[in-house]
Amino acid sequence: MSNENTTIRNAAPDQPLRPLAGRIALVAGATRGAGRAQAVELGRSGATVYVTGRTTRSRASEVGRTSETIEETAELVTEAGGTGIAVPTDHLDEDQVRALAGRIDREHGRLDILVNDLWGGEHLLVGSVFGKKSWETPLADGLRILELGVRSHVITAALLLPLLIRSDAPLHVEVTDGTAHSNRRYRGNMYYDLAKNAPIRLAFGLGEELAEYGGTAVAVTPGFLRSEQMLAHFGVSEENWRDAIAREPGFAVAESPRYLARAVAALAADPDRAARWNGRSTSSGELARVYGVRDVDGSRPDAWAYFEAAEAQDGGEASPEDYR
Repeated sequence: MSNENTTIRNAAPDQPLRPLAGRIALVAGATRGAGRAQAVELGRSGATVYVTGRTTRSRASEVGRTSETIEETAELVTEAGGTGIAVPTDHLDEDQVRALAGRIDREHGRLDILVNDLWGGEHLLVGSVFGKKSWETPLADGLRILELGVRSHVITAALLLPLLIRSDAPLHVEVTDGTAHSNRRYRGNMYYDLAKNAPIRLAFGLGEELAEYGGTAVAVTPGFLRSEQMLAHFGVSEENWRDAIAREPGFAVAESPRYLARAVAALAADPDRAARWNGRSTSSGELARVYGVRDVDGSRPDAWAYFEAAEAQDGGEASPEDYR
């Protein structure tokens, strides 16, 4: 079991209350990282959480990691105090997503919280995207990025929203990389730029459509995420992650997956969330300030503010510790 899994499993609840008791949630893309953490924190707040993904104990997705599975995520949700239900689902397969919607309908008749955290394209970035012009990116890889980061989100929203609007307070969360403000700058590659801006526009548009149902659609982003894959990339664990700072100074503002997850759980429990967030994009750092959330080490990192400050220095140095 990975160190991040151990951190989630052993952490004590931050609050004794269960503000999401009785609520039905779906975290699409809950195998690992921020998706897994959000599922666990929603469960910690009392929700029944359906968790989906492509990697199971008997089959791995194209990501190629077998150390995290959706069955384990469901177990972590239940251990945290919720009810975790694993449903293997490829969200690019319309029939599988329809079957998922049908199951939730039969078992509960509605959906209260939909977290669209689908991605799984990291394995395409280093070789095919980073440092390459769009015409240098293999077309098949570029189109796959759009399938994983855009088409899967659209399919999931289209087929699950009919259940979501049955809720008395629908919440649709689009998870991406960057806010509307930070993504006003080009993300370095056309395919990646499209994939990470599309969820922001999805939240904006769905916010317009959900408003008449009293609903909220919001795009959220973590900062520099200490996901299982990122820790492995730097050859560190959650316990010694700071050892990677020498190699990547910006990692000093890195955050655990639980930081965004705690913030999203707090947002989900906010009765005024529609007025605050509908149609907007926000970050773990902003949500943490609003809801008083802190990361597992007690800090409150704001990576996007740090990156912007570092860029504004134009060669100078911004101190990461000023943004924790």
